[in-house]
Amino acid sequence: MRLSDFVQHLINAFSLGGIYALIAIGYTMVYGILRLINFAHGDIFTYGIYFAFYGVTLFMFPWWLSFITAIFFTAFLGALIERIAYRPLRNAPRISALITAIGVSFFLQNFATVVFGGRAKSFNPQTGMYPVYFLKILKLGDVRIRLVTLITLSIVAVSLLVLVWIVYKSKVGMAMRAISKDIPTTRLMGVNADRIISYTFMIGSSLAAIGGILWAMTYPQVYPYTGMVPGLKAFISAVVGGIGSIPGAMLGGFILGVSEIMIVALFPSIAGYRDAIAYVILIFVLLVRPTGILGVEVSEKV
Repeated sequence: MRLSDFVQHLINAFSLGGIYALIAIGYTMVYGILRLINFAHGDIFTYGIYFAFYGVTLFMFPWWLSFITAIFFTAFLGALIERIAYRPLRNAPRISALITAIGVSFFLQNFATVVFGGRAKSFNPQTGMYPVYFLKILKLGDVRIRLVTLITLSIVAVSLLVLVWIVYKSKVGMAMRAISKDIPTTRLMGVNADRIISYTFMIGSSLAAIGGILWAMTYPQVYPYTGMVPGLKAFISAVVGGIGSIPGAMLGGFILGVSEIMIVALFPSIAGYRDAIAYVILIFVLLVRPTGILGVEVSEKV
């Protein structure tokens, strides 16, 4: 493989890994606070794409306003799911919350099928989703890179930096980290735990919407089950990096994205097994380090 081809594949790999990381953070933030795997997170990813699509095609918003509106409504959807489905089960057995999460996922998929239709919708410049020049090919020597790939990398980097600032520098982030350690004690210190948990769902859902829009710009279509495979791979990323660890989710997403693209690029004969690579990595990491690369042992909350 030529060096230019290697660099081109590597840039694409980091772009895909960044999208996985954005989605994985939503899983890991919720688990870090509630010890709950939000299996509906992949479907929230799908709704973010639908909101952006209909913002342009139905309400005739400019593409940039449609994207911002989609992120806002997806954040609201995440908070609504937490308020209706998860909050009443806060003190219920873990298995009850797990079954509810699976039920919410099925509900969102079938609701999307009924409301939006089961046929895939095109998410490309021809339908006004974003400017045509986003598909421009940039030439850097022998390296050919789509502009949308560089845009994806830039947005992923900014999103992750903003998230790190929120979690580690803001009062909301401080409250999130406190709740992840001990909810009852944090309540005694005057923190409104329910509000902070809602904020957590909103932030995670916002990142899922951003990841969904970037995904649709790369793979230009949306249907009710769009988020199933990316959501599953993002969950694997969170487990590989260490479920409950935000840096771990970032690391796991990039590991999965880079591995998936580079292995196929180096060994084209196994391209048909691309989706299986994620499961091989997951099994290997769980055998070597069950808590994930950056994960730590945690005890169940009481």
